[in-house]
Amino acid sequence: MSGNRVKFYNELLEEDLSHILNHTKDVWDAFKDKTIFITGGTGFFGKWFLETFAYANYKLDLNFRIIVLSRNPEKFLDEFVYIKNNPIFKFIKGDVRNFDFPNEQIDYIIHAATEASAKLNNEDPLLMLDTIVEGTRIALELAKEKKVKSFLFISSGAVYGKQPSEIAHISEEYNGAPNCLEQDSAYGEGKRVGELLSAIYFRQYHIPVKIARCFAFIGPYLPLDAHFAIGNFILNVLQGKDIIIEGDGTPYRSYLYTADLMIWLLTIILQGKNNVAYNVGSDEDVSIKELATTIANCFENKIEIKIATASEATKNIERYVPSVSRIKQELQVDVNFDLVSCINKTIKYYSSKKSV
Repeated sequence: MSGNRVKFYNELLEEDLSHILNHTKDVWDAFKDKTIFITGGTGFFGKWFLETFAYANYKLDLNFRIIVLSRNPEKFLDEFVYIKNNPIFKFIKGDVRNFDFPNEQIDYIIHAATEASAKLNNEDPLLMLDTIVEGTRIALELAKEKKVKSFLFISSGAVYGKQPSEIAHISEEYNGAPNCLEQDSAYGEGKRVGELLSAIYFRQYHIPVKIARCFAFIGPYLPLDAHFAIGNFILNVLQGKDIIIEGDGTPYRSYLYTADLMIWLLTIILQGKNNVAYNVGSDEDVSIKELATTIANCFENKIEIKIATASEATKNIERYVPSVSRIKQELQVDVNFDLVSCINKTIKYYSSKKSV
């Protein structure tokens, strides 16, 4: 038995972690005795990667090494002490745009730095753009130097720009783009350039890049106080408040549960085709108004839903919903939780915390 096989994982998430392990049985042998480098390892996606790797090592004795790049590892590890005490993890402090490469061999890179922060996108679009573009370039240089077996770039559905209202589920073949004359396009344009860089490094340096175009998600670690409507609504109700819809409630979204997200991403990094983009998200679309109603119905107390703006009859309906036919057909993954289950599981998690 490896000395690294220690029980350090979040027991509140054990049901979800077990679900991930049960649906990724063909994945873990490839990671055994290997080193994985993760950027953005303390963000929303990153936390789930760390939890999943910790649980998989405990259950399967994989003896892998996880190197995590973080701008502020001390703050994260003060909160996640069981990660700090787990010997499979090594944290290095640095900015993704400029950090010292680790000396050890690296077999896989998960580039998840730069989350979809509407606040940063609006207040400092230059920093947003630079972090994505320069950070991706540096991560690809690391992949080139270490001759990695696979490089996973966490991209976004934002690369498509505004989804036409007549397209219910947008596919990877759609060639739309963000409006480059609008500063809030920095995130989407940055991810487009990140994908281009990945394609160049694949063609020129034979880096085995995999691209995941991620949409919207729900589950533990989703920030409830950020710009995500589903998190805001859950937070409102947990705090005993009514649900406030800032707009008219007509836009459509879809939400993939975080346990399924991990299954899909782990499958992509090991079994996805090189230099191919895969949409990652649920295709179960729901309007924001319907979402608010669904969340309210998950609570026993009567919740009032307030809509700030009246809808216009002639308005084109905004959509942000992927087609996931490619990943389902090629990689044999599926959506395992319907929206109500996702909401209930997320509520259960946050209700179990001492404070919200």
